[in-house]
Amino acid sequence: MNALGLALRSILWTFLLPGFFAGYVPLRFFGLARLPVSFQNPVHLLGLVVVGVGAALLFTCIWEFARSGRGTLSPVDPPRELVVRGLYRYVRNPMYLSVTLVVFGEVLLSASRGLLVYWVIWFVAVNLFVMGYEEPTLRRRFGESYERYTRDVRRWLPRSK
Repeated sequence: MNALGLALRSILWTFLLPGFFAGYVPLRFFGLARLPVSFQNPVHLLGLVVVGVGAALLFTCIWEFARSGRGTLSPVDPPRELVVRGLYRYVRNPMYLSVTLVVFGEVLLSASRGLLVYWVIWFVAVNLFVMGYEEPTLRRRFGESYERYTRDVRRWLPRSK
């Protein structure tokens, strides 16, 4: 597989998926594009930190999908190998959690009740997608190795050791 092609596909899917849900929708429909950010407001600072941490974790996950899994974050162009390295050692869905952090940071920045509702709907929809499509698909595709992974690594919260 061509590394440049994989990089370009990863960039494309990053814009189309998390870019849409955590970028376009909040900017377009919840007024985030017109929001004055105050660096003197501690809630705004916290929101910026949460967005930054979420974005950094997201890009780490995308990189790991390309590096270890030889695929992208898209369900139509998934990794060829089961990715259990990096953040995936701690939770099975760090990419969704990363996007969730970005949107929650935007909620903190905007103090928008509408965006808070969107954030809740986003997380419920992601749960339904993960349990109804992604996990059954991964079970069929990777078999016992995925079963073992689900026994060792929780869906959303890391295990306390």
